[in-house]
Amino acid sequence: MTTGTVRIDRAPDGVWIIAPGNAPSVLDDAAGIDVAVLEVLGGHLSWSVLAEHAVPVAVIDDVDSAQNWVWAVFGEEVALAVAAGDSGSDVAVEPARPRVAAGARRLAFAHWAARWWPTSTVDGIPALDAGLLNREIAALVEDCDLLVDGDDALAPTGPTLADRPGRAGDYALAAGAATATLPSTLVLARGVTGSNWRRYPPGLVDCSERAVSWEVVRTSGSTAVRVSVVAAPDISGPVPEHVRPRALVGTASGAADVALHLSGDVWFGESDAPPGAEAGVSVDVYLPGFGVNGSADGLADVGGPDVRERVRALARLRLRRAAEPTPDDGPDAPLLAEIDAAVSDSDF
Repeated sequence: MTTGTVRIDRAPDGVWIIAPGNAPSVLDDAAGIDVAVLEVLGGHLSWSVLAEHAVPVAVIDDVDSAQNWVWAVFGEEVALAVAAGDSGSDVAVEPARPRVAAGARRLAFAHWAARWWPTSTVDGIPALDAGLLNREIAALVEDCDLLVDGDDALAPTGPTLADRPGRAGDYALAAGAATATLPSTLVLARGVTGSNWRRYPPGLVDCSERAVSWEVVRTSGSTAVRVSVVAAPDISGPVPEHVRPRALVGTASGAADVALHLSGDVWFGESDAPPGAEAGVSVDVYLPGFGVNGSADGLADVGGPDVRERVRALARLRLRRAAEPTPDDGPDAPLLAEIDAAVSDSDF
């Protein structure tokens, strides 16, 4: 059973907050890539998928509508405290409907997985089947009818989807040097890195920290930068121009905005190098207009390499659990799409 203690507060604008300690909510300046959010009647619920506790944060802007589910998810004592306006109180959690509380967490995780599941051929993390994911979301919506309506019954899909399997070994060259270098070309610098998942929609780029490679080369008196990005394993061309990612290549002295084009399983682009590129560059893969203000500013703390590695570790752990013969019916039980991915993982 999901138990613990929550603090009930009323914000100056009239919004009620039910929170178990320092947990993420929709009121945060920027949501982390580990935050699962569920829009519910009268407000929102949120969890960190990396946290062990299963008690959500509730942000309520319509108490009358929310009371239909507050008692089910948090318990009668919490519901009475909210109804009485007991702001600033700490109250014990004991869900009146544990199955509904667990289903809400699973539904939020399923929506999270549709956006943030770290699919990577380079790292051997298989994609989740969108059809299975949507069917389970629809079933969970029915189980959670106290909280949500049918508008939450579909998960978003990427820009282009196709069944095209791949193996990690097939991507060894793409995840290494950006391109084959001619004998007449001098390589001044090169590197391999990852990308910020918040900068583009799912289904475009492989989620590995080794998916982005670059090199600065000198040829015939000019200096160029070449960028190669492993594409997501379920992408297929042609990709419309408005969803083609770009690479912002930066130095201390300038930047170059490089257009990327899909060639086989790799996004590739080349441009004149910005000043100072000989000493190395930073590469930011992004889709114009996508993300917080269309900028990478302020996103590192909520979606940087450390958090991305924790998300990948979570995905691997869940796949291992999904492959176990003993079923788990708790709030963190594997989704059908995870079980399917675990079974097919050996062929990935």
